[in-house]
Amino acid sequence: MSSKTPETIEQMVTRLATEIETPWGFAGIGEIVYARTYARTKEDGTRESWPDTVARVIAGTRQINARLTSAEEERLAGHLLALRGSVSGRALWQLGTPMIERFGQDSLLNCYALNIGSVDDIIWLMGRLMVGGGVGFSIEREVIHDLPKVKGAKVVHEPRSDADYIVPDSREGWCELMRQVLNAAFDGRDFTYSTQLVRPAGAPLKTFGGTASGATALIAGIEDITAVLNARAGNKLRPTDVIDICNIIGRLVVAGSARRSAQIAIGDVDDLRFLKAKRWADGNIPAWRANSNNTIVVNDFDELPAQFWANFDGSAEPYGLFNRKLARTAGRLGERKNDPTVVVTNPCGEISLSHREACNLATIFLPNIESAEQLIDVSTLLYKVQKATALLPHPDASTQAIVHKNMRLGQSLTGILQASDEQRGWVDAAYAALVATDEAWSREIGVKPSIKLTAVQPSGTLSLLPGVTPGVHGAYAPYYIRRVRFGAHDPLVEVCRAKGYPVAYDIGLDGREDHSRFVVEFPAKAPAGTRIAGEMSAIEQIETVVWAQRHWADNMVSVTVTYRDEELPAIKAWLAEHYDREIKSVSFLRYSEHGFIMAPYEPIDEAEYDRRVAALKHDLPAMEIIGVSDIDGDDCIGGACPVR
Repeated sequence: MSSKTPETIEQMVTRLATEIETPWGFAGIGEIVYARTYARTKEDGTRESWPDTVARVIAGTRQINARLTSAEEERLAGHLLALRGSVSGRALWQLGTPMIERFGQDSLLNCYALNIGSVDDIIWLMGRLMVGGGVGFSIEREVIHDLPKVKGAKVVHEPRSDADYIVPDSREGWCELMRQVLNAAFDGRDFTYSTQLVRPAGAPLKTFGGTASGATALIAGIEDITAVLNARAGNKLRPTDVIDICNIIGRLVVAGSARRSAQIAIGDVDDLRFLKAKRWADGNIPAWRANSNNTIVVNDFDELPAQFWANFDGSAEPYGLFNRKLARTAGRLGERKNDPTVVVTNPCGEISLSHREACNLATIFLPNIESAEQLIDVSTLLYKVQKATALLPHPDASTQAIVHKNMRLGQSLTGILQASDEQRGWVDAAYAALVATDEAWSREIGVKPSIKLTAVQPSGTLSLLPGVTPGVHGAYAPYYIRRVRFGAHDPLVEVCRAKGYPVAYDIGLDGREDHSRFVVEFPAKAPAGTRIAGEMSAIEQIETVVWAQRHWADNMVSVTVTYRDEELPAIKAWLAEHYDREIKSVSFLRYSEHGFIMAPYEPIDEAEYDRRVAALKHDLPAMEIIGVSDIDGDDCIGGACPVR
């Protein structure tokens, strides 16, 4: 008697892929963004296809002991192929690779929180950025108070073998250089270093992917940080000085590629110097301050100073608001959840976190969900992957301790304003089912229930795959240009050119071309029935946040409310009445004339959309003409991986 040989994961996914057509979004953006961001190079030198990636992810769930049954693995594979939901972008990139054994949670958790009170904290921030993690950090006065007084130092780059420090070509080496530079300035001693071992800019990296930043970016960063420090000789650092140091670190980390350095700086409500840190119209603001979003802690709306609103006039970037009191005491609106050690948010503002805690995300594409039962199934399967991730070890003992203590998850909905009323009507029941699943599953595997479970992230990159609106945001316009940034050495730039998409060098806030990055313009069209951001008032956008915070997100809701100048009185009046009890975090951006060059979105009319689509070469499949990626090389890391 013979038995049938069980299917391998690859065979199962291949079978499903013949039955399920992946609904790539936005006139080809979805597939190209997938190829740019998540497709890995296989052992035979070819680039993964989407079924290859799905198979690797399913294998990765076994690697982290998610304890899915065979039937659950098949259902999860089907949901991924159909783009009903996704593990985090970070997990799409790393699950099923040796990085899990090497780095544990550090491979899968991509955003962190930090109180900056020591040199070690600054180095910790740099380390997280250099493995692709974003960091939200507090520079409140009481937090930075314990940083030592600056004595000043002469720090010199000398390309010689007898320098005080020879920088190894590794992230650890770069972090150690930064530690020595900071300590030299605080101790008042001169210091020399050599970068003769650092590989050149554009050299490929294998361990996390991407390309090396090169020594030039590192040297420039050290020079600028030393200047910031020496300007404070004899004094303590101010919050804006700490922001500058962190933002310069972010700049040197991303130099030379499409890697992002996601940061949010959170300061005191009455720190007027901080509130003026991004008044670009003043003309003396360093460009590196573009590397962080800025937010103030406001627990009581009446605390807001006039300078906060002065930033809304187009001369500066409006700051965000973080209601830490509400984040510490509430889950979904109206539901008490004690979360007393929360300090700041992650860079996008959908998760409130304790010191050195990390995000643990997954995403459900609500417009692609076909029934309430399917929503619960997608949620349950993604939950098991997230819970297993929360139990992994982390190389940083402090992060591991707080992650294991809180077991915080952030399962997100996206496409909310593209979903139907019926689909949005399934959300409450899905949340209740998720809470029940967490209680039962945690008991079964012998761990703590999660302190919080849900969020709404901006989901900018992941939402492009199926072409749904990001998080709680509406579509920017009925027809618009969606700009996506690529590293200068990314082979997909030539793919985009070949397919007919406009390609140009990025332009910085100073108006100069950035030859380390290209910007590709994709034409996009909002699906029928989608709410259009340009047709929504600022108050309607804020009330959508409240809806999501009441029905789904027990963590927070990430949002950038776009406003017109004439709406400011209504925004102030609404916040005065509702902020203290209904808003955990919110940020703002002018709908137009916001000062950003080559902004991610630009409205166009239907004729321009049709012209751009007609110019595309649809007969050139992206995945067949990419060839072997040039972003993978050996194991040395001279820069960082993308924040995926």
